Amino acid sequence: MKARKTGSGTRDLIRPDLLQLAGYTAVDPVERLVKDGNMGQPGIESRPTVKLDANENPYGPSPRVLKAIAGSSALHVYPDAEQQNLRTALGDYVGLGAEHIVVGNGSDDILDLITRLTLEPGDRVINCTPTFGMYKFVTEVSGGVLVEVPRSDHYGLDLDAIEKSIDDRTKIVFIASPNNPTGNTSSQDEIVRLLETGLAVVVDEAYFEFSGQTMASLVPDYDNLMVVRTFSKWAGLAGVRVGYGIFSPRIAGYINQIKQPYNVSVFAQMAALESLADRDYLMANVKAIIRERERLFGEIERLDFLRPMPSEGNYILCDVTRGDAGRLYERLKERRVFVRYYDRPNLRNCIRISVGKPEDTEALLEALRAVGEENDAK
Repeated sequence: MKARKTGSGTRDLIRPDLLQLAGYTAVDPVERLVKDGNMGQPGIESRPTVKLDANENPYGPSPRVLKAIAGSSALHVYPDAEQQNLRTALGDYVGLGAEHIVVGNGSDDILDLITRLTLEPGDRVINCTPTFGMYKFVTEVSGGVLVEVPRSDHYGLDLDAIEKSIDDRTKIVFIASPNNPTGNTSSQDEIVRLLETGLAVVVDEAYFEFSGQTMASLVPDYDNLMVVRTFSKWAGLAGVRVGYGIFSPRIAGYINQIKQPYNVSVFAQMAALESLADRDYLMANVKAIIRERERLFGEIERLDFLRPMPSEGNYILCDVTRGDAGRLYERLKERRVFVRYYDRPNLRNCIRISVGKPEDTEALLEALRAVGEENDAK
C-alpha cells in the first residue's frame, strides 16, 4: 500500500466539513486586552483594568476552594473517573439522584458530549439566535447542520417558527435560559411545548443561580430534556473548568459511556465540592451581583446613547442608539474598560456589559460618560 503524499494532500486527511469551520471566538486574555488598550495612550498604565467582557464572577471562588487546592498533595493521583462524590453532592443540590448527573470539563464539555451522542452527519440542530456561540460550534464539529431560527423582536422564542423548521432529520433544539447575551428566560410552558415535539431539548442554565428559574424538576418526566449548568458564573470557577448536565438516568448512562474517563481534574472536583459546601457564601456574592446589576441598569438608562435590555443573568445587553458600537468598544478599551462587542444579525450595534463590583461600575460609568461628552463636543 502506497503512503499518501505530504504537502497539499494533507487536506485529504481532514473531514471536508471541518475545513471551513470558523471555530468559536473566545474573549481575549486580559494580558492581550491590556496591551492593546495601552497602545497610543500615554499614562494609561496607571488606570485599573476593568474586565467586563466574559461574564466572570468578580468576587472569585470560595476561600474554602483556595485553601483546599493549596493544601492538596494529590497531583500524582488520577482523579475519580466517575466523579462519585461530586455527583452525589450535585444530586443533593439539584434535588435529584446522582444517577441523573454527568460532570464535565466545563459545560462546553457537556454540550459536546450531547452532540456526539445524538448526531449523525447531516442531522439538523435548531439554534434560536442570537444566543451562545458554542451551540453552533459543537453542532458543526459533530457533523450536524445548524438551522437558525431567529428570536422575536424582544428576544423571546418563536415557537411557531421552531416547529415549522422541524423535519425528519431534526434531532436537537438548544435553548439558553437566561439567554446569553440577551438576558431573558424561557418559561416552563415554552419548554414543555418543545419537549412534546420529541426532540432532544437542551436547556442551558449557565446563569441559573442569577435567575432562580430551572427546568431540572421536569427531567424525571421527560427523557428528552437535558439541562446543562456550570460552576463558572455563580461559584467563580471559570478558570478551573467544571460543569454538569442533568439527564434521565438512561441518557446519563450513555453519556458516561462515551466521555473521556478523566475529563474532570482532581482540582476541579475538589473546587466544585468545596463550592457546594460553601454555597451560602457564594450565594451572598450572587445576591450582591444581582443588586449591582439593577443599579447598573438604572445608571445606563440615564445615558442618551445606550438602551439596556432587562436581564436575569450577570450581564446587560445594550443597544448603542447613537453612534457606532465598534467605535464605543474601542474608546472604552483605550480607557482599559473591556466589554463585549457584537455586530451580527439580531445584535447589530450592541455591546454586552458583565456586572462587576461597585467600583467596576463606577469606572465603567466614568468611561461611558467621558466618551459621551467627547461625542457631544464634536
